[in-house]
Amino acid sequence: MEILKTNRLSLVEQIVAQMESLIESGTWPVGGRIPPEFDLMTQFDVSRNTLREAIRALVHAGLLQTRQGSGTYVSSSSVLGAALKRRIQKANLLETLEVRHALEREAAQLAAIRRNEEDIRELQLLLEACQSAIRKNDSAAYVNADLKLHQTIVAASHNSILIDLYEHMSASLQDSVHNLVEDAPSCWHHHVHRKLVEAISEQKTDRAAEAVNDYIAQFKRILE
Repeated sequence: MEILKTNRLSLVEQIVAQMESLIESGTWPVGGRIPPEFDLMTQFDVSRNTLREAIRALVHAGLLQTRQGSGTYVSSSSVLGAALKRRIQKANLLETLEVRHALEREAAQLAAIRRNEEDIRELQLLLEACQSAIRKNDSAAYVNADLKLHQTIVAASHNSILIDLYEHMSASLQDSVHNLVEDAPSCWHHHVHRKLVEAISEQKTDRAAEAVNDYIAQFKRILE
């Protein structure tokens, strides 16, 4: 069998790869503006045309966004994150909830098996943050604490692929939670959060899955 030699990366592809690495490592954080064109030309030792072609490729991939008269900004930490964001934006809220249900139920069950003492302490702190937001009737603080709570549960699954996938969906998931909270404050389901954290702490996988089913069902009733 003849083995075909792979082509070497073009100069533009090399620059794209280096810029992706800067984004993924957080050296260029999401929301931040990348260095000026001249600085990048010097840093990468390339022409203006080569640099602009690399930037266009990353804009097309969804990692960068060019703002007229302002500069170029990082819009996503990875190609996967950008692709998921575009796809979720095309979905309706019910579809987003169904994906949340699948991911969070599996994460909760794995977390109940694999969680450690540090995970439990972090979950307890976030439960208190949710409760504090409810007492203050602060929907923005509640949404933020709610998202961090679910991210921490996913992290407690200790499944790197699940963690990465959920992290890339977080911004869109936060939007969906914010919309529901604004429409119906009754969905501030702190008692279900507590039930979920207790199930994970006590390593009760069935109860953890049941808690996820409960709050997703509540969200769906609000939509209906």
